Amino acid sequence: MTENTNPLNKYFRQAAIYVSLPSGTNYPPEVVSTPQTGELGIMPMTAKDEIRFKTPDALMNGQGVVDVIQSCVPDINDAWQIKSYDLDTILIAIRIATYGETMEINFNVPGANENVSHTINLPSILDQIKNTKVDTEFTLKDGLKIKMRPLTYKDMTSTSLQTFQQQKMYSAVQDSELPDEDKAKRFNDAFKQLTELNASILLKNISAVVMTDGTEITDHAHIKEFVENANAVLVKEIEDKVADLRGQGAVKPLKLKASEEQIKKGAPATYEVPVTFDTANFFV
Repeated sequence: MTENTNPLNKYFRQAAIYVSLPSGTNYPPEVVSTPQTGELGIMPMTAKDEIRFKTPDALMNGQGVVDVIQSCVPDINDAWQIKSYDLDTILIAIRIATYGETMEINFNVPGANENVSHTINLPSILDQIKNTKVDTEFTLKDGLKIKMRPLTYKDMTSTSLQTFQQQKMYSAVQDSELPDEDKAKRFNDAFKQLTELNASILLKNISAVVMTDGTEITDHAHIKEFVENANAVLVKEIEDKVADLRGQGAVKPLKLKASEEQIKKGAPATYEVPVTFDTANFFV
């Protein structure tokens, strides 16, 4: 490694915090070069990184997030392959390293029609995620066991783009002046494509099906045929459990208490506020 002889290098950014990922250290080295400590060093964003988060196209196709992650977390070599339930930890850590440990969020108090702000302590959220046990399999009521393959950031981005395109097409048909018969046909086509997209996402999440006799089915074609031909109740059970496991590593909603004044206006005594990290405003 070439030594940096720039006399200003002492002012270069350094790792501000260190975090371990919810999924552990089971990434191949081409994706993450995990240090022996198991913790990744997180550096603050540069001015160039901030610009990436203000570029709509780079945010839409995911490249902006990938570039920033790889800039701020040198041990991550391929951010596209980061598992979905590790993503919030990485983004929160970058936010802490860049802007500090607190963040203001604004929301409407339910029932009171009142907009308020609340300060979030980000390290406590990281601790909450860190203490979440990540499950990778579940058993159905009939004894079948489903082994999960977590979606990667590439999977998530691809799915979001496809869903956006389908919704865009649906809106275009709705606003068009086409005859009703043509509209109905295009709506039907769009619905079929959306249904197929949802099915493909579910299949991406399943790595294996273990039968009650212990036989493990990993062939993708066999699993696809199983999902397409199983009864609706069984598939719904799989979808619900997969959806629950997808939320692992994500930030839980805040549980807040309403003031007496807010309760008088119609707010419940306690309520939950979802905490979502939209990269368009989380880092600006």
